Amino acid sequence: MDINSRIYVDSEIGRLKKVIVHRPDEGIARITPKRAGELLFDDIVHLPNMQEEHDTFVLVLQAFLGKENVLEVRDLLAESTRDEESKYEVINKITDFEELPYSFIPRLAGLSPEQLADTLITGYLEPEDRILFDPIPNLIFTRDIAVTIKDYVIITKANKSARFRENFLTRLIFSSHPVFRRLKADGKTINLNRVDKFPPSKKGETVSIEGGDVMVLNKDYLLIGCSERTNNYAFQLLKETLFDRGIVKNVVQVNIPAERTYMHIDTVFTQINHHHMVAYKPIVQDGLGSYVDVHRHTGEEVEYPSLKDFLLAEINPKMEFIWAGQGESPYQEREQWTDGCNLVALKPGVAITYDRNPITERAFKSFGYKVVGAEKLLRDIDNGKISPDQVENTIITIPSYELSRARGGSHCMTCPIEREEI
Repeated sequence: MDINSRIYVDSEIGRLKKVIVHRPDEGIARITPKRAGELLFDDIVHLPNMQEEHDTFVLVLQAFLGKENVLEVRDLLAESTRDEESKYEVINKITDFEELPYSFIPRLAGLSPEQLADTLITGYLEPEDRILFDPIPNLIFTRDIAVTIKDYVIITKANKSARFRENFLTRLIFSSHPVFRRLKADGKTINLNRVDKFPPSKKGETVSIEGGDVMVLNKDYLLIGCSERTNNYAFQLLKETLFDRGIVKNVVQVNIPAERTYMHIDTVFTQINHHHMVAYKPIVQDGLGSYVDVHRHTGEEVEYPSLKDFLLAEINPKMEFIWAGQGESPYQEREQWTDGCNLVALKPGVAITYDRNPITERAFKSFGYKVVGAEKLLRDIDNGKISPDQVENTIITIPSYELSRARGGSHCMTCPIEREEI
């Protein structure tokens, strides 16, 4: 990754140019039935199959972005630990957090950058064949670790204790990696883990916000969901920070039921084109347990009864909604659960989704989209039948039998750090 790489995102649909992902790692193979819920998985998974599914996903990303622009968390972490001061800082903090004996500090520090990265991620110390601490299986959902808003990076703060170690690793990457160190020096990093700047409330409420609850609609509008994983206190603090720095003009609070079924706002809607949202009808149109507050930098506030009302009034009066499960029960409930609303756009009108939502696929086709399996598309690209630039109005489906058990889709598995300006 070039130290002069541009970091910039001003939409959900501009051509994706650079993204962070994480391949399911060996720690996931240690999840037991009794601990699956505690570690935020719905079930135990077969790791080799899960990795194969994720590999297909990454191959699609690489085909459209170039291999050099699909960045792996493990590699970024390893590169970040080459700085000795940063390495010892993260080792000391994780040793304290995981309540390890201090005798492990020099043992961890003596590992190669790659070995250290693997240990910090999986919890397994390979040279000693020793499990030091729990895995962090949700790291595959890189969307949640950070959000790029224009040329700023927001380091988020996980809600659940099962993800707390991710906070340490994210801070290390975005403060010490050569590419992101420049952002920090320029004052373009907002670290929500900094207790001095983002302390608990007077009532003891801590900051809790994850990237799946943050969407950049355009240069003027940022959506932040208040959900199971993101609280109102975090929203208010971040909103004030964004306004103080003049980053956006409108911060939109999207309130959804605080239930695992929905988890983040990107489980109920994502944008795939200038005029198309893929969405869960009961919340987005009917406003089930939901409402929308628009906060303007001028201090004005406007409330809408549903996300659909807000989008039509302030973003695009021609916005159309492709309903998961075609907006019919029981299919909409089933296919929202299996991430039918959770798509990542590679460019306007081209997006990736799971292959397990047939009724939603019918909805895509009714709106003029072609639905094609990832393996077939990759073969056609390899054989020269089509180039990524020629792919238009297409929904690409990836295998998802194991990936879907983790409760996150293609939007969740990507952390965009550069998109083409819209």
